[in-house]
Amino acid sequence: MKNTVRTQMSQSVNLTPQLLQSIRLLQLTAPQLEMELLQALERNPMLEADEGDEAGETDAEGVDAAGDDAALEAAAWDELPEPAFTSSSSGGMGADDDGMARIAAGSSSDPRVRLLQELAVTWREADLVLAQWWLDRCDDRGYLEHPLDELLAEGADACGCDKREMDVIRLRLLNGPWPGMAAADPGECLQAQLAQLPDTPERALAARILSDYLALLASHDHAALAKALGSTADDTAAAVALVTSLRPCAVEEPVDAPSAYIVPDVVVRFLGGEWRVALNGRSAPRIRISAHCESALAQAPGDQSVLRGLLDEARWLVRGVAMRNDTLMRTAQVLVERQREFLVRGEEAIAPLTLREVADAIGMHESTVSRITTGKYIQTPRGTFELKRLFAVRLEGAEVSGAAVKAMVKRLIDNEPPHAPLADDTIAGMLERQGVRIARRTVAKYRDQLSIGPARARQRPARKAAA
Repeated sequence: MKNTVRTQMSQSVNLTPQLLQSIRLLQLTAPQLEMELLQALERNPMLEADEGDEAGETDAEGVDAAGDDAALEAAAWDELPEPAFTSSSSGGMGADDDGMARIAAGSSSDPRVRLLQELAVTWREADLVLAQWWLDRCDDRGYLEHPLDELLAEGADACGCDKREMDVIRLRLLNGPWPGMAAADPGECLQAQLAQLPDTPERALAARILSDYLALLASHDHAALAKALGSTADDTAAAVALVTSLRPCAVEEPVDAPSAYIVPDVVVRFLGGEWRVALNGRSAPRIRISAHCESALAQAPGDQSVLRGLLDEARWLVRGVAMRNDTLMRTAQVLVERQREFLVRGEEAIAPLTLREVADAIGMHESTVSRITTGKYIQTPRGTFELKRLFAVRLEGAEVSGAAVKAMVKRLIDNEPPHAPLADDTIAGMLERQGVRIARRTVAKYRDQLSIGPARARQRPARKAAA
């Protein structure tokens, strides 16, 4: 191997700790921001709590007044060039890469997205496409929604490959980092998890139980199970304990699971004939620079570099919080304006809306909108929910969102005659007459996501229905 030396010129951007702090503040939820500010108040004497706002809410005018100076700072981190973060990097990122995505965001609430991100490290792109097809056919627990033979034929036709290749990708998912994913039944899911454990006599007995004696295991008849296996009671008990230690499904919870309580960051009310948006001031303490400390520092003789450093840190934190509040308010105002019909009529009126549309409306990058809406909650007359819920994907070939169509499907099923439930084809036809054209299998997909059984499972005799 020959060593060579070459000269290379590249352009890069250094992010200062202050800018990194401003970006990180965008990602903090209301409880995290409260903890961050309380810790800052304890360790920095240049900060003090601002208790001037007794109402506990800050409207749009208040945010504009507080964030005038922060607007210029926002441009510093929102319009950064993308090639690299530090001068030591080699500039390997492409022109279309989002550099700010390197700052860790919270885990996605969709397990399919989290698994695909994990697989993208080692899998080829072509295999990831097939893996995504399989994951789209899995329910929230990781099991296939339809019979395996039917999905193999459908996948081979949709992806332009043979059934064997589709099955190989499914088996790789089944025995991958989330063992049991894309399993056809619970037995296959448990077998996949068991196969990744060390090879021991207990594992061999457990595999026999899962393949041949599930009924005895379900009846908790350990004596009959030991007799059928031809093993001792102790060995059988160890094998049963190994089986019961396995997870019932393959889906893993995100590491940063949400807390048990919700603190809304934004409050929306209908007053004076219009929707008004305000920040929830009670979600985190308000802070400001201590005026008397700043004045005393200005008049202090000698070298006060430590205190001046604390003052600069306090100014950056106050400015960063103002930038966060300004961005959150502007984003919430756009979301409320675009989803007025949803706030008035409910799920069926939610309009298609993407991150790019909101980012263009407020003049920022999509990644900024993604961070400011992740983990942030909005309180409305229709309830409190995450800001992400106000985004909706446009249904292909229609002017409505998939979430709205799902709500329509639920309404039609809720109002159907109990003795004559609507089949998926009938629901698709009724929606088409309303101007929404979707396939029967799309109706079935939405029905499964709503945990609603097929028509034959919902049918009840006319006598019972009348009663």
